Amino acid sequence: MKILLVDDEERSRLNLADFLGKLGHQVLQSGSAVDALQILENSSADLLLTDNRMPGMSGLDLMRKAADLPNYQDLAMVMFTAYGDMDSSILALRAGAFDYLLKPLNIEELVKTLQRVEHRIGTNGTISPVTLIASSEEGELDTATESPQDYSQQYGCCGEMMVYSRALRKVMALARKLHLSRNIPVLIEGETGTGKELVARYIHYGDENLDAPFVALNCAAIPDTLFESELMGYEGGSFSGSHIRGSKGKVDLAQGGTLFLDEISEIPLNIQAKLLRLIQEKEFYRVGGLNLIKSDVRIIGASNQNLKTAVERGSFRQDLYYRLKVGSIYLPPLRERQEIILPVANKFLQKFSGQNNKSFQGFTPEAARILINYRWPGNIRELRNLIEWIVVSEDVQVVDSQHLTIITNNDYWWQDKNPIQEQEASFDSIPEGMPLNEISNVIIQKALAKNGGNKAATARYLGISRSALYKRLAHFE
Repeated sequence: MKILLVDDEERSRLNLADFLGKLGHQVLQSGSAVDALQILENSSADLLLTDNRMPGMSGLDLMRKAADLPNYQDLAMVMFTAYGDMDSSILALRAGAFDYLLKPLNIEELVKTLQRVEHRIGTNGTISPVTLIASSEEGELDTATESPQDYSQQYGCCGEMMVYSRALRKVMALARKLHLSRNIPVLIEGETGTGKELVARYIHYGDENLDAPFVALNCAAIPDTLFESELMGYEGGSFSGSHIRGSKGKVDLAQGGTLFLDEISEIPLNIQAKLLRLIQEKEFYRVGGLNLIKSDVRIIGASNQNLKTAVERGSFRQDLYYRLKVGSIYLPPLRERQEIILPVANKFLQKFSGQNNKSFQGFTPEAARILINYRWPGNIRELRNLIEWIVVSEDVQVVDSQHLTIITNNDYWWQDKNPIQEQEASFDSIPEGMPLNEISNVIIQKALAKNGGNKAATARYLGISRSALYKRLAHFE
């Protein structure tokens, strides 16, 4: 393979060129991006291997200009970059890079990348699927020899988790500590699909698969009038329609274990005071009951809403919020961890390909750019579902842009889309003098239509709770 190696550090360039030559490659060298462009104009190359940070023109700009050269529309390009320069790595992929490598270069990873380039350059000289070398969220690996596979670990009942960033490794390390401290309540915050329940289960079960109940309750799915009896249970005859013998609640079922309260922001305010007592005093009353019942239950709450904002609005108790935050975990959305999108997508692709006896190998550069630029409102869960659907519905080896129309036709497409500007653009369509409550109704109706009638998605889109949306709907329906 003919390689153009570009690096302003002469000693490093000479050593790498010597190594590449011993592997049997023909190597052209350049100490600057400007000179490299002249070499490309007067010669030919199969692979551009370039550093990023160089005096004058950067490696990223070099790749962009090289991609515009008439004879290099399909030139394979690999950029190596420093640990703290992950933004440039993402931009490199957008610019059409086949891959990127972290400095200092790991020889084993370099060789693997060269093999993939050789394998994926077809007889017509075009590049096939993209494979990305995993990195940490901060752009650091613990050692120069650590590989992406080292991040995929077994976590007790959770099975194999794809931990592709140092930040998430810290989350799992904290979860392991919280598992050993059952007296500490925990609050897990993060958008839908970021893995809150998975982390909660690991906090409960740990690595040894604890033999104790894990009871999950979706707080948004329970009407306000039934919430207390569902949570605490009730005594017989305590309300109309109740069972004569009464009924145990979720707290009873979780004795000795964990009660996981998903979407905890939806708990009615009057019940929040009783939950606070349960956490602090380890005791509770059933509905209609006179006997104080002792509790041995750890509470883990999860919210896809910002609870601090809910406290400021007055919809969530401040004392309960700070009591829950003794153990606090935040799971960032996928769009803020762009560098892990392709490693995770590749992992899902291989998993579902094997399960369905398919032979998927990777993604084209265009498909990779689409995956990186998509906003992923459903986060990891949405990515998983998308890849599974592609594997089931398609019979190809390489995922291309045509297989991703389900997201390119979505309103959550490009990262730089500005929803505020879109709202301003459509604001003139509201008639002058329309009462504010009617404007709110129009906005809710449009949001419902935009989300296909899905009320949960509509609530997230509007930035309000489900219960608030239900009350609005009941008001004008």
